Amino acid sequence: MNKRLLRKKLNEQYGGKIQFTDKNRMRVMTGEWNTWDGIVKACQMAVTGKKDVHVVNNIRFTGAEIPKMRLPSLSDNALEGKTPDVLIIGGGISGVSIARELSKWKLDILLVEKESDLALGASGRNDGEVHPGVDLSKGSLKQHYVLLGNEIYGDVCRELGVPFSRCGQYVGFTQKELKPFVEAYAAKRRTVDGVKDTKVISREELFAAEPNLNKDFQFALYNPSAGCVCPYSLTIAYAENAVKNGAMISLNTAVLSMETKNGEILSVKTNRGTVYPKIVINAAGVFADDIAEMAGDRFYSIHPRRGTNSILDTKAGTFVHSVVTIKTLQKSAGHTKGGGILHTVHHNLLVGPDAVETFEKENHATNPESITNVFNKQQGATDKLKRSDIITYFTGVRAPSFEEDFIIERGRETHNLIHCAGIQSPGLTTAPVVAKDIEKMALQALRCVGVDPKRNDSYNPHRDAIPHLRDMPPKERAAFIKKNPDYGEIVCRCEEISKGEILDALRSPICVPTVDGVKKRVRAGMGRCQGGFCSPVVMKIIAEFLGVPLSEVRKSNSESIIVFGETKEGK
Repeated sequence: MNKRLLRKKLNEQYGGKIQFTDKNRMRVMTGEWNTWDGIVKACQMAVTGKKDVHVVNNIRFTGAEIPKMRLPSLSDNALEGKTPDVLIIGGGISGVSIARELSKWKLDILLVEKESDLALGASGRNDGEVHPGVDLSKGSLKQHYVLLGNEIYGDVCRELGVPFSRCGQYVGFTQKELKPFVEAYAAKRRTVDGVKDTKVISREELFAAEPNLNKDFQFALYNPSAGCVCPYSLTIAYAENAVKNGAMISLNTAVLSMETKNGEILSVKTNRGTVYPKIVINAAGVFADDIAEMAGDRFYSIHPRRGTNSILDTKAGTFVHSVVTIKTLQKSAGHTKGGGILHTVHHNLLVGPDAVETFEKENHATNPESITNVFNKQQGATDKLKRSDIITYFTGVRAPSFEEDFIIERGRETHNLIHCAGIQSPGLTTAPVVAKDIEKMALQALRCVGVDPKRNDSYNPHRDAIPHLRDMPPKERAAFIKKNPDYGEIVCRCEEISKGEILDALRSPICVPTVDGVKKRVRAGMGRCQGGFCSPVVMKIIAEFLGVPLSEVRKSNSESIIVFGETKEGK
């Protein structure tokens, strides 16, 4: 929106309480307002449409107090004085994939993550869809990276030993008269936007593939290249491979401040000591703009957006075998497609997500209204969906910029800084190729500060995954158990997870000896009972492995106490 029209609109809708200033390829919004939705709307109005001009939100929110970033309780000097070539901030899919790419070089790489494990933010709280890019128009960074990332996804997952299913996506339409318009849309996506495999299929073809869908569907938009992956499994796999190739990952490590001088980051203070990196890569998700501010290079803003998903029991997995959704002419509010239904690589069904603007970057509480709204809509795709099949649900917080596109670029004021920000859906799909471009930027930045990286001749792209007995043929399974009887002791009956697999998780390159850490790595507690039966046994295994009493075993972080002590004195 141009200056004159924007100023008029702001005066009309906000009574002069919100203003803006254009400077240095930024549109800076100032003033105050009492609703967060109102602030988001004002900033969205201010988007210029120019790729290199970003909206910065400096509007004071008077409706509530914005929570400060939660910090780890841990405080020590484990990192004091370290001088990494590259400091990566953020242990989501972006940060770990970058770490892996840079481990191809002989570099001192340090990745810090403030949480007790990887993928505890948006990277572990999404539906796991590998997007085909059909809903992204040519010209955006999202679209550019999605097409490239989708193409190589199978290769990446094979290297990292992570299950991946190219299950395809069906968008169903109940109105037959819309078919010519959707066909024209598909043709444009193929010829102009580069989504080569998208096409319109008949209702007969649709029901041959997915017989349990809404019988009112007249046709569907089909995208065979769509797929699914377990997002936290992939994030952990990336990180483990990076560590095996020489990178260091420090959990429970938050960036507190930075010392800068003459457009250069000199030091980074954390709760575990001050480090002195040559270059810094900002992959901090919802806190990317906060990190940019510390570095004196904030030229964009992140506005958090919540999304809620429901996970259904595996028995519901027989109803749908791909990614499906219903499309109506009703315009969606905000930037959501209204969610969908996805058959996961573990054969659950996942329903969601929605999209709700929020000022709370770390509030992962689940709103029942979100579950109901998305569930009700997707029951229009198939009446097989039952609320009684829900075994759990979760909420993630995405990290969009107001331009709704990625920010992949060198610092504008701070020269040894690289931003990987504004990463939201489809960030999981784009991670493999975004990381390659960040790698190139990092090498260039390092050369500017006098570092000439050499190839890491011992780099190994392959990761040995923890074996899953439930997926083995009987003979192979029997051989495993004969070699190590721990594999014959089933702990989690819902998911058929053995003691041997749990011990493998505890011996993995990034050991997180908590109930949730084990759960993420081998799925103990992911089934119908959600750990109701197996959690005590998992806790016992962890306690024995660590050589500590049960009272010291935690669910996730140091504050998540499970057992407080003995119930009877002396017992």
